[in-house]
Amino acid sequence: MSDLPLLGSVDCSPRYDATSSGSSDDGPTLPLDNIGRSTVEKRLLRKLDLRVAFLVLVYIMNIMDRTNVAAARLRGFEEDLDMTGNQFNTLISILNVGYLVTQAPSNMILHRMKRPSLYLSSCMMVWAAITMCMSAVQTYRAALILRFFIGFVEATFFPGAIFILSRWYKRNELGLRTVFLFCGNSISNALSALIASGILASLDGVLGFTAWRWLFFVEGALTFTIAVFAIWILPDFPSTPSVWLLPDEQILAKQRMEEEVVTRIEYEGKPEENFSGLTEALMDWRVWWLGVTLHLILSSMSFTTFFPTLSATMGYSATTSLFLCAPPWILGTATSFFVARHSDVTSDRFWHIAGPLLVSIAGFIIAISTMNTAVRYLSLFLMAQSPVAYGVSLTWVMNTFSQSQSKRAAAVALVSTMASTGLVSSSYFWPSSWGPSYVNSYLICILAGIVSIAMCWVFKEHLSRCNEVAEAEEKALGLPEGFRYIL
Repeated sequence: MSDLPLLGSVDCSPRYDATSSGSSDDGPTLPLDNIGRSTVEKRLLRKLDLRVAFLVLVYIMNIMDRTNVAAARLRGFEEDLDMTGNQFNTLISILNVGYLVTQAPSNMILHRMKRPSLYLSSCMMVWAAITMCMSAVQTYRAALILRFFIGFVEATFFPGAIFILSRWYKRNELGLRTVFLFCGNSISNALSALIASGILASLDGVLGFTAWRWLFFVEGALTFTIAVFAIWILPDFPSTPSVWLLPDEQILAKQRMEEEVVTRIEYEGKPEENFSGLTEALMDWRVWWLGVTLHLILSSMSFTTFFPTLSATMGYSATTSLFLCAPPWILGTATSFFVARHSDVTSDRFWHIAGPLLVSIAGFIIAISTMNTAVRYLSLFLMAQSPVAYGVSLTWVMNTFSQSQSKRAAAVALVSTMASTGLVSSSYFWPSSWGPSYVNSYLICILAGIVSIAMCWVFKEHLSRCNEVAEAEEKALGLPEGFRYIL
């Protein structure tokens, strides 16, 4: 890799990308006495993890409101709105167009806020209300407009939640919590299938409304209820006084983040301006490289939106097909925790991204090779292992840009935005004309998965070289070991 120009295009010295922004927002804090720090830290992390558990609940509703059209499709949604051709695929895609517009500016606004809990919970109420309005649509055009605005508002949540986690957890703690949050995706896919099967089976014709209308209304109302509680439960930043933290816990929370910043040689300081982090992120080729990589990972995961459709190819009724969607996602959630924890313990990201993607590729190959019901169902279990790769990838993004809060916020938002473009295009990977085998769809997912693994490997080699340069410089100058990139 030494002769690859791309790897040599970034300054790999220990000073690279360090800023003093981590402490500029929070102000000075008194160091906590080492005696008892372990006890306070355990107490702090326990409280934080409970808040993260609620973030997972919010993300479950986020995914449920995003993907409920796939379940509605099984009970006359397309027919009632007179959809033809690729119009359903466009309805899936347009939501992600809304995501592209909002993610980056939203995170830059969030970075300047003192109470992100109010911002995120308000956005949650808005998208819940729009989801409820989906129950009243009479035309395809109205559904298309509402889906765009659901994506426009929903886009604030996931990159914002990821950024909030990076403001509370240290690098060796972040992987597990990020994947724990992203597991909301798999949990939602399992729960939404079960909830949708119950609603579609029991509420059809009640008060004269079809089942899919009740699906949008009930799930939107549930999201709105959770949003009200989110105002008081979602965490803010360590610099914001919190009633749920004791004074020593608040001090330690700020101190832990300051310690993360000073693991590098201090930047020779220009003060951080409001949008300097966005400019730095836009000028850093690594942000674009990771954005394309995650774009391909999400493209290879495009099957998740059409999971009920793939389950239905086995020939069962709509209700049974939805029930069969749950077990693969339950197993995928369980294995995600193990992969994420092992990734943090071993300080490895690449193999914990490549491994799940290779398992999902094996699932695609199995699905291509046969129409046998049992074997195709097994392939769904293998495919459901891939979402953890995206969660670990996002952790890698935050680890790589961990010294500047402003640049990290911008990098996460930009990478998430570029990744979301994968969902826009991949909505057209699964036209009904390619069913029930969907061979072409699976081949596209295999190609996207292989290329994303190759790009992750190139990025790992680049970071490895940066670590070697830093180590050589420290030895030459007699300096203690400083910052190292996680590979």
